[in-house]
Amino acid sequence: MTARQAYENWLKADKLPDYLQRQLKELGQDPAWVDDAFGTDINFGTAGMRGLLEPGTNRINVVAVGRVTEGLAQLIEKEGQEAKEKGVVISFDSRYHSEDFAKLSAQILGHHGIKVYLFDGLRPTPELSFAIRHLGTFAGIMVTASHNAKQYNGYKIYGADGGQMPPEHAAVVEKAALEVENQLAIPVSPIEELRAKKILQLVGEDVDEAYLEALDTINVNHDLIKETADKLKIVYTPVHGTGKVIYDRAFRQGGFKNFTVVPSQAIIDPEFPTTIKPNPEYRQVFDEGVKVADKVGADIIVATDPDADRLGAAVRTPNGDFQVLTGNQIATLISNYLLTNLKNSGKLDSSYEIITSVVSSALPFKIAKSFGIQTKYVLTGFKYIGEEIDRLHKTGDGQFLMGFEESYGFLFKTFNRDKDAMQGALMFFEVAAYYASRNMSVFDGLQEIWNKYGASCEITKAIEMPGLDGQKRMAKVMENLRKEQLQEINGHKVIKIEDFELAKEITPAGEKDMLGFPKSNVLKYFLDDETWVALRPSGTEPVIKAYVGTNAETYAKAEEKCKAYHEAIAKFTK
Repeated sequence: MTARQAYENWLKADKLPDYLQRQLKELGQDPAWVDDAFGTDINFGTAGMRGLLEPGTNRINVVAVGRVTEGLAQLIEKEGQEAKEKGVVISFDSRYHSEDFAKLSAQILGHHGIKVYLFDGLRPTPELSFAIRHLGTFAGIMVTASHNAKQYNGYKIYGADGGQMPPEHAAVVEKAALEVENQLAIPVSPIEELRAKKILQLVGEDVDEAYLEALDTINVNHDLIKETADKLKIVYTPVHGTGKVIYDRAFRQGGFKNFTVVPSQAIIDPEFPTTIKPNPEYRQVFDEGVKVADKVGADIIVATDPDADRLGAAVRTPNGDFQVLTGNQIATLISNYLLTNLKNSGKLDSSYEIITSVVSSALPFKIAKSFGIQTKYVLTGFKYIGEEIDRLHKTGDGQFLMGFEESYGFLFKTFNRDKDAMQGALMFFEVAAYYASRNMSVFDGLQEIWNKYGASCEITKAIEMPGLDGQKRMAKVMENLRKEQLQEINGHKVIKIEDFELAKEITPAGEKDMLGFPKSNVLKYFLDDETWVALRPSGTEPVIKAYVGTNAETYAKAEEKCKAYHEAIAKFTK
């Protein structure tokens, strides 16, 4: 079927919402839009999908959500009656149509007789992960586009462990979704009928209380917090999202009561009117928070993205300005603090382990090595951190200390298995309390670490390849790089290549197998100046992500090196 034929079928459909029908007629005037919106099915990446909120098979809408939910229902039915009785818990964020998609998913699953727990309002992604484990469900659904702009939405499926659904189950869901005969008319049951049959159950405050009780275990030095927390002046922004639901009780019970919320960004609003993009890695997201911080005299600002799984922070510098920290810098500060606290309390043990992705900073590992603890690299995606946590629990050969990704994801306790900005905020506040107890700022603390271990800079850039041929172009770039086996980048020799798709480690001396990693389309280069470079096509967006990590005596020099490497990467990925 051509893109135009698929478009015409949608025009004839009588069950599409009015707003989609209007968009179809308006946007369909552009043939290029029709080709892009209907030329393919939206990519089902790491157990989920993300895209523009528009009509089309290559977009996020009731049809896309419906067919994937039907695919999940087919998987659960194959798993048997016990899986149906365990059911699915569903949550959603503050974006346009998120609640609609959540209710539609509940109606489709309920129509199959699958037990559904539906949150009574928006809740963070990490609470959804927690709820799966707390309620003992077979799966979970989170309707969110995380930190993307307002034009986007998305849909993520989680497995019984609270992590993103394992590949074998995700493949069944994707196959079943593509085989749905009439995607425009998937059967549903009315909410009222499902409630009457006790198939659908609303959840909310009951799970909130359990989640808050778990969050109360995050902080490690309560005496320090009790003595120092009042010295801190904190500004918090939920960036128009789900963090608003839980932050006040979470922070107060942790002992951090001296905080001010950013009023303009504490309004639940799918327009995200105060931001260009609600991503806490961007300085502009903190503009409103800086105004509040200057007014109340605060030295730290924390921000959570709309589904509250990512944590960003900005700290005041000696000249009075605010510097937005990278995810790697936050991880560096926290890992150094946790290990220092363990050592000072006489609890440091070599069995502790820090887990991170292959594209995250090496500095926390350098710190970990100096304290004599274990470290572990895994592929990008918090589900792999979750898998390593499960391995530690089963084998008993290590203790989980923390997991992090450079993309502002942190986890410290394993009551959920996805990155958790509430856990991250509580731990970051404790780091600030630690430095305050030493009459230092968080910014001072970072300089102290760099002075001891050397400065590191990591910069991630997205090389965009949009359009119908975007996936082909991305694949071609990676194919060419494998054929060429780069000998140098930015004038420095490549001393090792890790090819995670071929599971090979390539050096001038030859090749050897890489053990312990699932196959993934990632290339990582190690240079003779201790720089590393990684390239990874995104599973949810038409971009190749380019990561660079450098080291130098000062941060300015490390940053200069980082930028030079990115210029070199831009040339050989054209």
